[in-house]
Amino acid sequence: MAEEFLDRARGSLVGLAVGDALGSTFEFTSRPEVPDDLVMMGGGPFALEPGQWTDDTSLALCLAESLILSGGFNPLDQMKRYARWLKFGHNSCRASGSGKRVFDVGIATREAILLFVEGDCREPYCGSLDSNKAGNGSIMRLAPVPAYFAHDLKQAIMYSAESSKTTHGAPEAVSACAYLGALIWGALHGYTKEQLVGTAIFEPTPGLWREYLLEPRIRELASGEVLGLSEGKIRGTGYCVDTLKAALWAFVHTNDFQSGCIAAIRFGEDTDTVAAVYGQLAGAYYGESAIPPVWKSAIARRELVYRLADRIAADAASKLAHGAG
Repeated sequence: MAEEFLDRARGSLVGLAVGDALGSTFEFTSRPEVPDDLVMMGGGPFALEPGQWTDDTSLALCLAESLILSGGFNPLDQMKRYARWLKFGHNSCRASGSGKRVFDVGIATREAILLFVEGDCREPYCGSLDSNKAGNGSIMRLAPVPAYFAHDLKQAIMYSAESSKTTHGAPEAVSACAYLGALIWGALHGYTKEQLVGTAIFEPTPGLWREYLLEPRIRELASGEVLGLSEGKIRGTGYCVDTLKAALWAFVHTNDFQSGCIAAIRFGEDTDTVAAVYGQLAGAYYGESAIPPVWKSAIARRELVYRLADRIAADAASKLAHGAG
């Protein structure tokens, strides 16, 4: 069971990076034709090299780094790392001197980080509360949080929600992170797809969603909305509900990591983030070992991604083994 957990925990962060890199090629397109034997192609609107990823993975790596080096959840440290990324390209897919290191920055994310910097870096929760800014910029980077707190469901949900507020304070974005955090936690612990995304909301602890209230559209999604929707009803926009809905549809309507990732990309629009959100959940469900080797071997800065994924997984496994609360 320990090895299986480690495989799943690694898979969540690696799956994020793989989905991001694959989806970046088709970003801003409308329902692209994606081959079943898809390889890392690069290109896209940012002229990336094959295997290079976007801000989704960069910020997830910053978040993982913060959890590891802070020994827990430290939003001030997280924002400092996000600011280093925005200013200097920290944890970018590109080495210094090899082209523009920071690109594809979400408007809400940029605004929050600049507000943090201009405020002399004292207040970490800089995400706008405006309901019109409920973008997908916080769910796209989430994987390290539920993995790190896999020993405690309530902490996993609470800190998943808190992790949104640094850049996305809109209630739906916060709620989407809480719900996705719970699903990743459940996948890490071996719950079935039917339990995770069924007609009944995933609630391993009775009364869980009375304590952590979900916004109406997230609750609707959590109650099995995607089960009865046709593919044509799904959109891959940058709105957090649309992104999460597309990722969940791809997850429940396919049977392996590869086909689900391709399905996520085929929705078009914000393809890198839809595939990154899918990759977080599917990577936790199927495990790192189930992600196609040809995809894993091609991701940019592979050593960095795996070093942080391995460390998050090891720290989480240690807490589980010692019954940390």
